[in-house]
Amino acid sequence: MYGTKVTAEFKLYPGKAYLEINAQLYNRTPEPQTFLWWANPAVAVNDHTQSVFPPDVTAVFDHGKRDVSRFPIATGTYYKQDYSEGVDISRYKNIPVPTSYMAYKSDYNFVGGYDHGVQAGLLHVANHHISPGKKQWTWGNGEFGQAWDRQLTDEDGPYIELMTGVYTDNQPDFTWLQPYEEKTFTQYFMPYKNIGVVKNASIEAAVNLEVDAASAGLRFRRMPLRYWSRLRSC
Repeated sequence: MYGTKVTAEFKLYPGKAYLEINAQLYNRTPEPQTFLWWANPAVAVNDHTQSVFPPDVTAVFDHGKRDVSRFPIATGTYYKQDYSEGVDISRYKNIPVPTSYMAYKSDYNFVGGYDHGVQAGLLHVANHHISPGKKQWTWGNGEFGQAWDRQLTDEDGPYIELMTGVYTDNQPDFTWLQPYEEKTFTQYFMPYKNIGVVKNASIEAAVNLEVDAASAGLRFRRMPLRYWSRLRSC
């Protein structure tokens, strides 16, 4: 990011729970420059935590797209772990080692996480044409990961990194800024509760549809709520 001017505006509104981030990147040089932008809140997790990826996400990559797995049910080897029996890797408790997964692609504007124990979660909302990156990273629910959690947090347990990439869907894929070019974008982070793993979301509403052989259940909540879930900066 040599010679690049970067500004980020964080805005809170009365009566609204979401955090709005407005960013500007400006190449002040006569030469092309690169940048990489991933917003990265750390979210407390436990055995009840589930990743909330859009319903059209059926595969995830690791860094540099070197490895791939089905999602949410892994059926092969990923990060040298054997998931051939069919393992739900959207569940934090099922990931034993440090693992990163980024959505292969999605036409939805959200990603997040949900704690079924407290019936609450966190969502990121942004234009998927500008912010395609949907990623989660965990140290893993094993002895190695738990040791790192103890080193990197205070007393409130393990966490995942809910990472959201702008102008990139993977790391380390950089984006070019042409001479004197400016790029701007907006991201939102917000809490939600009591509707489970959402299937679509905006800053106005979140909706969840659960279907089985006998019934269909629809849950809807107007956004934003007047409360924050557990969120830590990283």
